[in-house]
Amino acid sequence: MIATILLSVGIVFLAELGDKSQLMALTFALRYRWWVVLGGIATASAAVHLISVGVGYFLGAALPTRAITMVAALTFLAVGLWTLREHFGSADEPAEPKPPRSTTAPFLVVLSAFLLAELGDRTMFATAALATDNSWVGVWIGSTTGMVAADALAIAAGIVVGKHLPEHVIGICSGLLFLYFGTASLLAATRPDLGILTGGALAILAPTAAGLALLIRSRRARRDSEPAAVAEPAEEMR
Repeated sequence: MIATILLSVGIVFLAELGDKSQLMALTFALRYRWWVVLGGIATASAAVHLISVGVGYFLGAALPTRAITMVAALTFLAVGLWTLREHFGSADEPAEPKPPRSTTAPFLVVLSAFLLAELGDRTMFATAALATDNSWVGVWIGSTTGMVAADALAIAAGIVVGKHLPEHVIGICSGLLFLYFGTASLLAATRPDLGILTGGALAILAPTAAGLALLIRSRRARRDSEPAAVAEPAEEMR
């Protein structure tokens, strides 16, 4: 059992290094509390790996991976646009006291995003393959632990980055990253012939265009507000 757990931890941990789940974990850590993100990731990982080891390869082969990927892509795009809309203009507006943030909604967002992203992923098939020749309990514990450990590194990086950046910058970067994930997932589902590198390169166009549009709107807003700011002192002198 111990050998199976250690084997599963090592395989899944190495498979997750540099994977999209780590980038997602870092992005969520920039926006939400670290323990909420870690809890959502752990719950999603346990559920996905329980499915993979419990039913095995046949369920994994029967999963509608294309439909799941498209739903995940639309989810990422929606979260990215919502995040950009929420933080647009926050750098120029006066700070207002914020009410205490609920942890239920962020937890559900992280949980659903990772469930959709990991269903049909290579890690799920690797876990199913390990379960065919080893104890499913050991594989389940080890694979879940390996994924949580890999994503915890990304969460730690997000915490470090978050301490050195303003909140509105974090929000805008998070929104752009979600747009990238959504576009990349959508291309992978609709145009699998493009390949990972080509699809990833094309996916950069979406956040780049959104970032440029955001920059142009921000500069126009500042330009429109400058004449009003200059006119106020002139009226006071009269």
